[in-house]
Amino acid sequence: MDEMVFGRRYRVTEKIGSGGMAEVYKAVDETLGRTVAVKVLHPRYASDENFAQRFRREAQAAANLQSPYIVNIYDWGQDGDTYYIVMEYVRGNDLKSIISERGPLDSRRVAEIGSQVCAALSVAHGYDVIHRDIKPHNIMVTPDGSVKVMDFGIARAGNTTMTQTGSVLGTAHYVSPEQAQGRELKPQSDLYSLGIVLYEACTGKLPFDADTPVAVALKQVNEQPVRPTRINPSVSPDLERVIGRALAKDPSRRYATAEEMRRDLLRIVTGEGVGGAAPAGAEPTAADDHTAVLPAVGASLPYGASPSIRPVPQRRPVWPWLALAAVLIAAGLIAAYAMGLLGPQGAPVPDVVGLRQIEAETKIVDAGFLVGDIEEVFDKADPGTVIDQSPVANATAEKGARIDLVVSKGPELVEVPKLIGLTEQQAQDALASVGLTPQPLPDEYNAEIEAGIIFKQQPGPGEQIEKGTPVQYVVSRGVETTTVPNVVGMTKQQAEARLRAAGFRVRANDAFSESVPAGKVISQNPQEKLTVAVGSVVSIVVSKGTERVSVPDVIGRTAIDAKAVLEAAGFKVELQYEPHSEAGTVLEQSPSPGTSVAKGSTVTLLVDQTAPQ
Repeated sequence: MDEMVFGRRYRVTEKIGSGGMAEVYKAVDETLGRTVAVKVLHPRYASDENFAQRFRREAQAAANLQSPYIVNIYDWGQDGDTYYIVMEYVRGNDLKSIISERGPLDSRRVAEIGSQVCAALSVAHGYDVIHRDIKPHNIMVTPDGSVKVMDFGIARAGNTTMTQTGSVLGTAHYVSPEQAQGRELKPQSDLYSLGIVLYEACTGKLPFDADTPVAVALKQVNEQPVRPTRINPSVSPDLERVIGRALAKDPSRRYATAEEMRRDLLRIVTGEGVGGAAPAGAEPTAADDHTAVLPAVGASLPYGASPSIRPVPQRRPVWPWLALAAVLIAAGLIAAYAMGLLGPQGAPVPDVVGLRQIEAETKIVDAGFLVGDIEEVFDKADPGTVIDQSPVANATAEKGARIDLVVSKGPELVEVPKLIGLTEQQAQDALASVGLTPQPLPDEYNAEIEAGIIFKQQPGPGEQIEKGTPVQYVVSRGVETTTVPNVVGMTKQQAEARLRAAGFRVRANDAFSESVPAGKVISQNPQEKLTVAVGSVVSIVVSKGTERVSVPDVIGRTAIDAKAVLEAAGFKVELQYEPHSEAGTVLEQSPSPGTSVAKGSTVTLLVDQTAPQ
């Protein structure tokens, strides 16, 4: 994809998602060198001030929410006509994908996920922030099994609202009745949505479904869901009870706070029972034996309106028949009691989750039950540890019934493939094929490795690590280049410092120069403004100043010999003649012999006029 950079800092590497209002990209924070997710408002919404205001509100509201169960918001801003939010990049899968791939989850795991979502909502509600769009798509499950809630894009902070009166935001399959009717939302609205999520997680099905979002919303308002155990008999009765309370149509009959719901879910995780009765006066919920059907709401009936109910026709008094029925039932109960037919017919199933297999089997036999099928699966628990059982703990079963166990084989280990020498896409495919998670580090320059090729990885090839573990790697950016600075005319020390600061190595040579003072740079190679690889060698020539030589002694030589000697030494020669008794020889020279002068200087010779010429 074409390179995209937001805020001159966040370089996009790939697109990882798309929503109703925004696109989500994976990016590298080039300032801090970390991987982030960048959420970018769709162009068609960026020009709409209402949507832009909602997008900014998401960042402002979510940035204050600090919790290990909430995706962190790092930054937000505007780049041209586009709004963006920079958030924590969470590695893992969303809960919707997990349910689609694996089907219903066991009750203990569902309760564990729900308790972590409640912890996130408890923090948000403490800041008077209502999520408004709790759904499995917004619940990320990391490789270590922890949960992070994301996307506060339609959150309401304080008493402000991002919608006009009567409008509904959210996803129809997960909205609360009051949200579907466009009424004021409270924290209990998020708990209703979470109840839908838990229902789907433990059954693999949505409680309310239809062909259109409006039809689904009408079911949220008017209908009751089928009990989870009718769809999946292995659902824990305690979990069914928690879901039933969360799905109460009247918000006042749901859990008062996310923390209260979290405590009940943690009791399920630890194997404790969820005690207490349903709130007094609560209408039938998913915990009832049947699905209550209210009169259908017509298509023209607005949200929030009460459905019309036909008056009940007058009937004859029924109390005489009820009295007779009561007498007969009482007689039957007395007879059944006398015959020992009433009262519990079974015994509570022992809780063996968390025990070693041999300990669990002993406990099952001691309680009067038989050990059923043993299924071994990979899990984070220690090998040989029981991680699930059926029937669940504290359920009632006849003595001698079989109890099936799921036992951990320990974490699944896989061999790390060799990533060095591969492209990033090839590396990601290789990691995905063995169930490992790619974790790219910031790209680095490497003069020896072609751009786009991986040259570092951790853990190394061949190591045995747990499936799902992140594997880090570094992709080469190729040779780093830069422009050669001009150092001609600088001193040798200045030139070397300038070149080394620009990332070059320096090679210096000396040469005589009549025009450049000693110690200054005469020339350089490569020349200024050329683009070369960082670390290349730049050669400079430093002036030694003008070359000086000693004048040879030619006095007493013939003019021809003297001239030849001086010219061979690099001097120019000027001859002057006068009569003298020393015929044929050089009488005098200037400069005098042994004098140090610049090479190429003129030496004047005084020669006897009678000397050969």
